[in-house]
Amino acid sequence: MNKYEALFIFPESMKDEAMEASLGKIREEIEKAEGKVESTTRLGRRPFARPLDKQLAGHYMVVTFVIGGEKIKPLQARFKLNEDIFRVQLVRVPEIEPEAAATAEVKK
Repeated sequence: MNKYEALFIFPESMKDEAMEASLGKIREEIEKAEGKVESTTRLGRRPFARPLDKQLAGHYMVVTFVIGGEKIKPLQARFKLNEDIFRVQLVRVPEIEPEAAATAEVKK
């Protein structure tokens, strides 16, 4: 099982209730693919550097979850079919070894 972070961008015109419903669908898709959602972080509305599909901004949300590596491609394809999601980007979170984590804390 690998840990992933997914950055979801929802359309600027989407209301909070619709965004929560869409987040529920995203959780269902992850759980249907035998994954487990660990956390969700709402980053709020942010402007784009340039207009994308006639949109000037979007609502950003980060979802952290654990899933098998072989199931990530089908899951990403399912996200692309969801019309509520404007953009999605999935990245694997690298595992930090305990020794590296300890030295990183000391350097702060």
